[in-house]
Amino acid sequence: MSNMKKTLLGLALVLCAAVLHAGDVLSLKAGHPETYVVKKDDTLWDISGVFLDDPWLWPELWYYNPQVDNPHLIYPGDILKLRWVDGRPVLVKDSGGGVVKLNPQMRISDLNDAIPPIPLDVIAPFLTRSRVVNPEELEQAPYVLAGRDGNIVAGAGDQVLGRGDFSQEDSYGVYRAGQLYQDPVTGEVLGIEAKDIGTANLLSSEGEISTLELNRSTEEIRRADRFLPLERRELLARFDPKAPNDDVGGFIIAVEGGVSQIGSMDVVTLNLGERNNMMAGDVMAIYTTGVMVRDPITNERLKAPDVRAGILMVFRTFEKTSYALVLKAEQALKVGDRVSPP
Repeated sequence: MSNMKKTLLGLALVLCAAVLHAGDVLSLKAGHPETYVVKKDDTLWDISGVFLDDPWLWPELWYYNPQVDNPHLIYPGDILKLRWVDGRPVLVKDSGGGVVKLNPQMRISDLNDAIPPIPLDVIAPFLTRSRVVNPEELEQAPYVLAGRDGNIVAGAGDQVLGRGDFSQEDSYGVYRAGQLYQDPVTGEVLGIEAKDIGTANLLSSEGEISTLELNRSTEEIRRADRFLPLERRELLARFDPKAPNDDVGGFIIAVEGGVSQIGSMDVVTLNLGERNNMMAGDVMAIYTTGVMVRDPITNERLKAPDVRAGILMVFRTFEKTSYALVLKAEQALKVGDRVSPP
Protein backbone atom coordinates (compact mmCIF):
# COMPACT_ATOMS: atom_id res chain seq x y z
CA MET A 1 0.00 0.00 0.00
CA SER A 2 2.91 2.35 0.69
CA ASN A 3 3.76 2.62 -3.01
CA MET A 4 0.24 3.58 -4.00
CA LYS A 5 -0.94 7.14 -4.09
CA LYS A 6 -3.58 7.63 -1.42
CA THR A 7 -6.13 10.32 -1.08
CA LEU A 8 -8.83 11.08 1.43
CA LEU A 9 -12.05 11.29 -0.53
CA GLY A 10 -15.38 12.75 0.50
CA LEU A 11 -17.96 10.34 -0.85
CA ALA A 12 -21.61 11.19 -1.39
CA LEU A 13 -23.23 7.81 -1.35
CA VAL A 14 -26.91 8.34 -2.21
CA LEU A 15 -27.77 7.74 -5.84
CA CYS A 16 -31.23 8.93 -6.82
CA ALA A 17 -33.25 10.44 -9.63
CA ALA A 18 -32.52 14.12 -10.20
CA VAL A 19 -34.90 16.59 -11.83
CA LEU A 20 -35.43 15.50 -15.42
CA HIS A 21 -35.02 17.82 -18.37
CA ALA A 22 -38.19 18.55 -20.26
CA GLY A 23 -39.07 15.59 -22.45
CA ASP A 24 -36.59 13.17 -20.79
CA VAL A 25 -38.09 9.86 -19.68
CA LEU A 26 -36.26 7.72 -17.15
CA SER A 27 -37.28 4.28 -18.40
CA LEU A 28 -36.07 1.13 -16.68
CA LYS A 29 -34.81 -1.68 -18.89
CA ALA A 30 -36.95 -4.80 -19.02
CA GLY A 31 -35.45 -7.56 -16.89
CA HIS A 32 -33.23 -5.22 -14.90
CA PRO A 33 -31.78 -6.62 -11.66
CA GLU A 34 -32.68 -5.36 -8.21
CA THR A 35 -29.06 -5.48 -7.03
CA TYR A 36 -25.75 -4.85 -8.82
CA VAL A 37 -22.21 -5.43 -7.58
CA VAL A 38 -19.74 -2.93 -9.07
CA LYS A 39 -16.92 -4.63 -10.98
CA LYS A 40 -13.46 -3.49 -11.92
CA ASP A 41 -13.41 -1.66 -15.30
CA ASP A 42 -17.10 -0.70 -14.98
CA THR A 43 -18.05 2.84 -15.94
CA LEU A 44 -21.10 4.75 -14.75
CA TRP A 45 -22.32 4.38 -18.33
CA ASP A 46 -22.02 0.57 -18.07
CA ILE A 47 -23.81 0.46 -14.72
CA SER A 48 -26.61 2.75 -15.89
CA GLY A 49 -27.02 0.57 -18.97
CA VAL A 50 -27.88 -2.34 -16.68
CA PHE A 51 -30.91 -0.42 -15.39
CA LEU A 52 -31.90 2.13 -18.06
CA ASP A 53 -33.12 1.89 -21.65
CA ASP A 54 -31.17 5.09 -22.34
CA PRO A 55 -27.99 4.93 -20.24
CA TRP A 56 -26.91 8.39 -21.42
CA LEU A 57 -29.40 9.64 -18.82
CA TRP A 58 -27.19 8.30 -16.04
CA PRO A 59 -26.77 11.76 -14.42
CA GLU A 60 -30.50 11.62 -13.68
CA LEU A 61 -29.85 8.58 -11.46
CA TRP A 62 -26.75 9.81 -9.71
CA TYR A 63 -27.49 12.53 -7.19
CA TYR A 64 -24.48 14.07 -5.52
CA ASN A 65 -23.66 16.50 -2.77
CA PRO A 66 -22.29 19.71 -4.40
CA GLN A 67 -19.99 20.26 -1.39
CA VAL A 68 -18.00 17.15 -2.34
CA ASP A 69 -15.26 17.70 -4.94
CA ASN A 70 -15.68 14.37 -6.76
CA PRO A 71 -19.16 13.05 -6.03
CA HIS A 72 -19.39 10.21 -8.56
CA LEU A 73 -16.79 7.98 -6.92
CA ILE A 74 -17.84 4.40 -6.37
CA TYR A 75 -15.57 1.40 -6.18
CA PRO A 76 -15.36 -2.25 -7.22
CA GLY A 77 -17.26 -4.36 -4.71
CA ASP A 78 -19.80 -1.66 -3.83
CA ILE A 79 -23.37 -3.00 -3.89
CA LEU A 80 -26.06 -0.90 -5.56
CA LYS A 81 -29.76 -1.59 -4.94
CA LEU A 82 -32.82 -0.36 -6.82
CA ARG A 83 -35.46 1.41 -4.73
CA TRP A 84 -38.53 3.51 -5.45
CA VAL A 85 -38.86 6.94 -3.83
CA ASP A 86 -41.82 9.21 -4.55
CA GLY A 87 -42.72 7.10 -7.56
CA ARG A 88 -39.27 7.25 -9.13
CA PRO A 89 -36.57 4.61 -9.42
CA VAL A 90 -33.64 5.23 -7.10
CA LEU A 91 -30.24 3.55 -6.93
CA VAL A 92 -28.79 3.46 -3.44
CA LYS A 93 -25.53 2.12 -2.13
CA ASP A 94 -26.04 -0.73 0.31
CA SER A 95 -24.42 0.23 3.62
CA GLY A 96 -25.73 -2.77 5.47
CA GLY A 97 -28.29 -0.59 7.19
CA GLY A 98 -30.58 0.75 4.51
CA VAL A 99 -30.34 3.92 2.46
CA VAL A 100 -27.10 5.84 2.97
CA LYS A 101 -27.54 9.44 4.09
CA LEU A 102 -26.38 12.41 2.04
CA ASN A 103 -23.77 13.41 4.63
CA PRO A 104 -20.36 12.94 3.00
CA GLN A 105 -18.34 10.11 4.48
CA MET A 106 -14.59 9.74 4.36
CA ARG A 107 -12.93 6.82 2.68
CA ILE A 108 -9.28 6.01 2.00
CA SER A 109 -8.74 4.38 -1.36
CA ASP A 110 -6.54 4.48 -4.42
CA LEU A 111 -7.90 7.01 -6.92
CA ASN A 112 -7.22 4.52 -9.72
CA ASP A 113 -9.87 2.20 -8.24
CA ALA A 114 -12.70 4.72 -8.59
CA ILE A 115 -15.30 4.00 -11.27
CA PRO A 116 -15.25 6.75 -13.94
CA PRO A 117 -18.32 8.07 -15.79
CA ILE A 118 -16.65 7.57 -19.19
CA PRO A 119 -13.51 5.47 -19.97
CA LEU A 120 -11.00 8.32 -20.06
CA ASP A 121 -8.21 6.09 -21.35
CA VAL A 122 -10.03 5.91 -24.69
CA ILE A 123 -10.27 9.66 -25.19
CA ALA A 124 -7.22 10.90 -23.26
CA PRO A 125 -4.98 11.37 -26.35
CA PHE A 126 -7.68 13.53 -27.95
CA LEU A 127 -8.13 15.60 -24.78
CA THR A 128 -4.49 16.49 -24.36
CA ARG A 129 -2.73 16.33 -27.72
CA SER A 130 -4.26 15.96 -31.19
CA ARG A 131 -6.38 18.87 -32.34
CA VAL A 132 -8.12 20.50 -35.29
CA VAL A 133 -6.70 23.78 -36.61
CA ASN A 134 -7.14 26.04 -39.61
CA PRO A 135 -5.05 24.85 -42.57
CA GLU A 136 -3.37 28.27 -42.71
CA GLU A 137 -2.27 27.98 -39.08
CA LEU A 138 -0.49 24.71 -39.78
CA GLU A 139 1.02 25.94 -43.05
CA GLN A 140 2.49 29.02 -41.35
CA ALA A 141 3.80 27.18 -38.27
CA PRO A 142 7.55 26.57 -37.85
CA TYR A 143 8.72 23.18 -39.07
CA VAL A 144 11.42 20.54 -38.68
CA LEU A 145 14.31 21.42 -40.95
CA ALA A 146 16.45 18.35 -40.19
CA GLY A 147 18.09 16.48 -37.36
CA ARG A 148 20.92 18.36 -35.69
CA ASP A 149 23.43 16.24 -37.63
CA GLY A 150 21.50 16.52 -40.87
CA ASN A 151 19.57 13.26 -40.48
CA ILE A 152 16.03 13.15 -41.86
CA VAL A 153 14.31 11.27 -39.00
CA ALA A 154 14.53 11.71 -35.24
CA GLY A 155 12.96 10.49 -32.00
CA ALA A 156 12.77 11.19 -28.29
CA GLY A 157 16.12 12.35 -26.91
CA ASP A 158 17.35 13.68 -30.26
CA GLN A 159 17.95 17.29 -31.13
CA VAL A 160 16.48 18.77 -34.29
CA LEU A 161 16.74 22.01 -36.22
CA GLY A 162 13.60 24.02 -36.71
CA ARG A 163 12.89 26.91 -39.03
CA GLY A 164 10.40 29.63 -38.28
CA ASP A 165 9.22 31.86 -35.45
CA PHE A 166 9.82 30.24 -32.05
CA SER A 167 9.41 33.43 -30.05
CA GLN A 168 6.00 32.49 -28.60
CA GLU A 169 6.94 29.65 -26.24
CA ASP A 170 9.74 27.41 -24.98
CA SER A 171 7.73 24.18 -25.26
CA TYR A 172 6.08 22.92 -28.43
CA GLY A 173 4.05 20.03 -29.71
CA VAL A 174 5.18 18.33 -32.89
CA TYR A 175 2.39 17.68 -35.36
CA ARG A 176 1.88 16.10 -38.75
CA ALA A 177 -0.89 17.19 -41.10
CA GLY A 178 -3.71 14.68 -41.07
CA GLN A 179 -7.12 14.60 -42.68
CA LEU A 180 -8.65 17.74 -44.15
CA TYR A 181 -12.19 18.07 -42.83
CA GLN A 182 -14.90 19.36 -45.15
CA ASP A 183 -18.61 19.78 -44.61
CA PRO A 184 -20.38 16.99 -46.52
CA VAL A 185 -23.24 19.28 -47.50
CA THR A 186 -21.69 22.68 -48.22
CA GLY A 187 -18.10 21.66 -49.01
CA GLU A 188 -16.78 24.24 -46.53
CA VAL A 189 -13.31 23.50 -45.19
CA LEU A 190 -13.81 22.98 -41.46
CA GLY A 191 -10.18 22.47 -40.46
CA ILE A 192 -7.32 20.03 -40.67
CA GLU A 193 -6.29 17.39 -38.16
CA ALA A 194 -2.98 18.23 -36.50
CA LYS A 195 -1.84 14.74 -35.52
CA ASP A 196 0.25 14.70 -32.36
CA ILE A 197 3.58 12.89 -32.81
CA GLY A 198 5.75 14.39 -30.07
CA THR A 199 6.83 17.32 -27.91
CA ALA A 200 9.98 19.42 -27.88
CA ASN A 201 11.76 22.05 -25.79
CA LEU A 202 13.46 25.05 -27.35
CA LEU A 203 17.20 25.11 -26.61
CA SER A 204 18.48 28.04 -28.65
CA SER A 205 17.74 30.27 -31.63
CA GLU A 206 19.96 32.03 -34.14
CA GLY A 207 18.10 34.00 -36.76
CA GLU A 208 15.34 31.90 -38.20
CA ILE A 209 17.03 28.59 -37.28
CA SER A 210 16.44 27.10 -33.82
CA THR A 211 17.62 23.99 -32.00
CA LEU A 212 15.07 21.93 -30.10
CA GLU A 213 15.27 18.73 -28.07
CA LEU A 214 12.59 16.09 -28.53
CA ASN A 215 11.38 14.82 -25.15
CA ARG A 216 8.56 12.61 -26.44
CA SER A 217 7.72 10.95 -29.75
CA THR A 218 4.99 8.52 -30.77
CA GLU A 219 6.60 7.79 -34.14
CA GLU A 220 9.56 8.92 -36.20
CA ILE A 221 9.67 12.70 -36.54
CA ARG A 222 10.52 13.80 -40.07
CA ARG A 223 11.48 16.88 -41.99
CA ALA A 224 8.57 19.29 -42.57
CA ASP A 225 6.65 18.15 -39.48
CA ARG A 226 5.23 21.22 -37.75
CA PHE A 227 5.66 22.83 -34.32
CA LEU A 228 2.70 24.37 -32.51
CA PRO A 229 2.72 25.89 -29.01
CA LEU A 230 1.32 23.49 -26.43
CA GLU A 231 -2.26 24.26 -25.47
CA ARG A 232 -3.04 25.61 -22.06
CA ARG A 233 -6.62 24.82 -21.22
CA GLU A 234 -8.66 23.27 -18.46
CA LEU A 235 -9.23 19.54 -18.85
CA LEU A 236 -12.49 18.03 -17.63
CA ALA A 237 -12.03 15.22 -15.13
CA ARG A 238 -15.48 13.85 -15.93
CA PHE A 239 -18.30 14.42 -18.36
CA ASP A 240 -21.98 14.73 -17.53
CA PRO A 241 -23.98 13.66 -20.61
CA LYS A 242 -26.85 15.96 -21.54
CA ALA A 243 -28.92 16.95 -24.52
CA PRO A 244 -27.45 19.82 -26.62
CA ASN A 245 -28.71 23.31 -25.87
CA ASP A 246 -29.73 23.82 -29.50
CA ASP A 247 -31.70 21.59 -31.84
CA VAL A 248 -28.88 21.15 -34.33
CA GLY A 249 -28.05 18.25 -36.63
CA GLY A 250 -24.88 17.20 -38.39
CA PHE A 251 -22.83 14.28 -39.68
CA ILE A 252 -19.97 12.00 -38.74
CA ILE A 253 -17.19 13.17 -41.07
CA ALA A 254 -14.25 11.04 -39.91
CA VAL A 255 -13.27 8.20 -37.59
CA GLU A 256 -9.98 7.63 -35.78
CA GLY A 257 -7.89 5.08 -37.61
CA GLY A 258 -9.77 5.45 -40.87
CA VAL A 259 -11.74 2.22 -40.36
CA SER A 260 -14.74 1.56 -42.59
CA GLN A 261 -17.08 0.43 -39.81
CA ILE A 262 -17.60 2.35 -36.59
CA GLY A 263 -18.52 0.68 -33.30
CA SER A 264 -18.85 1.38 -29.59
CA MET A 265 -15.93 3.27 -27.99
CA ASP A 266 -14.66 4.55 -31.35
CA VAL A 267 -13.72 8.25 -31.57
CA VAL A 268 -15.34 10.16 -34.42
CA THR A 269 -15.25 13.72 -35.76
CA LEU A 270 -18.45 15.73 -36.31
CA ASN A 271 -19.09 18.71 -38.57
CA LEU A 272 -20.47 20.56 -35.55
CA GLY A 273 -18.44 22.77 -33.24
CA GLU A 274 -18.44 25.76 -30.96
CA ARG A 275 -20.11 27.93 -33.58
CA ASN A 276 -23.05 25.49 -33.32
CA ASN A 277 -23.05 25.88 -29.51
CA MET A 278 -21.76 22.34 -29.03
CA MET A 279 -20.26 21.58 -25.62
CA ALA A 280 -18.41 18.71 -23.98
CA GLY A 281 -21.00 16.28 -22.64
CA ASP A 282 -23.54 16.87 -25.41
CA VAL A 283 -25.19 13.60 -26.43
CA MET A 284 -26.39 12.97 -29.98
CA ALA A 285 -28.34 10.12 -31.50
CA ILE A 286 -26.80 8.49 -34.60
CA TYR A 287 -28.95 7.62 -37.61
CA THR A 288 -28.00 5.41 -40.55
CA THR A 289 -29.38 6.33 -43.96
CA GLY A 290 -32.62 4.62 -44.87
CA VAL A 291 -32.49 2.16 -47.74
CA MET A 292 -33.89 2.88 -51.20
CA VAL A 293 -36.93 0.78 -52.12
CA ARG A 294 -39.09 0.52 -55.21
CA ASP A 295 -42.85 0.90 -54.90
CA PRO A 296 -44.39 -2.27 -56.43
CA ILE A 297 -47.48 -0.38 -57.56
CA THR A 298 -46.12 2.89 -58.97
CA ASN A 299 -42.59 1.68 -59.71
CA GLU A 300 -41.24 4.78 -57.90
CA ARG A 301 -37.93 4.64 -56.04
CA LEU A 302 -38.45 5.82 -52.47
CA LYS A 303 -36.10 6.38 -49.55
CA ALA A 304 -37.02 4.67 -46.29
CA PRO A 305 -36.75 6.69 -43.06
CA ASP A 306 -33.33 6.91 -41.41
CA VAL A 307 -32.82 4.36 -38.63
CA ARG A 308 -31.59 5.28 -35.16
CA ALA A 309 -28.54 3.12 -34.65
CA GLY A 310 -26.49 4.52 -31.77
CA ILE A 311 -25.55 7.23 -29.30
CA LEU A 312 -22.42 9.37 -29.05
CA MET A 313 -21.12 12.00 -26.66
CA VAL A 314 -19.07 15.06 -27.59
CA PHE A 315 -15.96 15.36 -25.41
CA ARG A 316 -13.92 18.07 -27.13
CA THR A 317 -14.97 20.98 -29.31
CA PHE A 318 -13.23 23.21 -31.84
CA GLU A 319 -14.59 26.17 -33.77
CA LYS A 320 -16.20 24.14 -36.56
CA THR A 321 -15.77 20.51 -35.54
CA SER A 322 -15.80 18.31 -32.47
CA TYR A 323 -14.54 14.95 -31.25
CA ALA A 324 -17.12 12.50 -29.94
CA LEU A 325 -17.09 9.03 -28.41
CA VAL A 326 -19.56 6.43 -29.68
CA LEU A 327 -21.18 5.17 -26.49
CA LYS A 328 -23.58 2.71 -28.08
CA ALA A 329 -23.76 1.17 -31.55
CA GLU A 330 -26.73 -1.07 -32.30
CA GLN A 331 -25.31 -1.86 -35.74
CA ALA A 332 -22.24 -1.00 -37.79
CA LEU A 333 -21.96 2.76 -38.25
CA LYS A 334 -20.03 4.68 -40.91
CA VAL A 335 -18.74 8.08 -41.94
CA GLY A 336 -21.67 10.06 -43.33
CA ASP A 337 -24.20 8.86 -40.77
CA ARG A 338 -26.42 11.64 -39.45
CA VAL A 339 -26.48 12.89 -35.85
CA SER A 340 -29.15 14.88 -34.04
CA PRO A 341 -30.30 15.51 -30.47
CA PRO A 342 -31.71 12.32 -28.88
